[in-house]
Amino acid sequence: MKPALKVINPGLHTTVQDLGRIGFQDVGVPVSGPLDRISLRLANVLVGNSAGTPALEMIHQGPALEVQAESVRVALVGCNAMIEIGTVGARPIPAGRSVRLTRGVVFSVTKLGDSGCAYLAIEGGVDAAPSLGSASTYVRGALGGYSGHALRQADLIPLKQAAVDVRSEHALARPLDLALDQPIRVVLGPQADFFTDAAIETFLSAEYTISPQSDRMGFRLEGPRLDHAKGYNIVSDGIVTGSIQVPGSGLPIVLMADAQTSGGYPKIATVVSADIPLLGRRKPGQKIRFTAIGVGEAESLRRTQEADFLQSVEALRVLNASAGIDLAALYTENLVSGVANALG
Repeated sequence: MKPALKVINPGLHTTVQDLGRIGFQDVGVPVSGPLDRISLRLANVLVGNSAGTPALEMIHQGPALEVQAESVRVALVGCNAMIEIGTVGARPIPAGRSVRLTRGVVFSVTKLGDSGCAYLAIEGGVDAAPSLGSASTYVRGALGGYSGHALRQADLIPLKQAAVDVRSEHALARPLDLALDQPIRVVLGPQADFFTDAAIETFLSAEYTISPQSDRMGFRLEGPRLDHAKGYNIVSDGIVTGSIQVPGSGLPIVLMADAQTSGGYPKIATVVSADIPLLGRRKPGQKIRFTAIGVGEAESLRRTQEADFLQSVEALRVLNASAGIDLAALYTENLVSGVANALG
């Protein structure tokens, strides 16, 4: 039997994602990939994978899975929640560390805490055939991932590895800072001139709320309306992740991983690439404020973010099982193989 994880409960929207489908926007294919690339990469590094290995992205609520392989190693990153091992008296493994699980173990990520998305990496990765060079799931196009759709009950997620070595586990040196209160930095434009000066001022001073109608394609925002100075239609032009369109309603839409590749509404600003993961962690009901910076500062922020990522990888802690009892590993083993009669 091919090694797999059996889906007991799929969660709200769990998909296979890698770093995205690059090079096809000119023919209308979105990039897809993770909402939070930092957390995806860190989860992969914790289990010993290359940073872009296909993993599971969970939105709002994670899945319950059964190990149908000799053993697996998993890690959860992107939230302040837990991996819960077992179905009765579940044992928690915090986000930000790896754990080895054996055949038959059921584990789950029931809630993501304060974060809107998180990532479960599996050592060796999900065995998903690339579509246009990527395993990322684009549900609207039924492309990539597990047959092009979000996970469903009883799906068998194929794995690259049938077993993993017994070794020390790894953990992040410090919990991931979700930065849920940090203002989201933007570069104004490319069609900022389509808005009144008052609209620009409102956009940069008001507080917006992420709407329940948000998804991987775009985060719809609720708050003050923004007035157009030249109407709300333009000749369709290119879209990038983080483009902030303002349609006739006057309410901004931040375009995310599964966004269309072109659009005909003016874009008041673009979220800088360093802040896309921070925005991707937000969920409906959470607040957003925007602040404008220049292109040079945006480029510097991305360089700093990449340097911080490399420092986090270099600073991983080794959880040495030889220093004491590894309770996480102990909880996953069958410690009773039979019953003995004490009376002989």
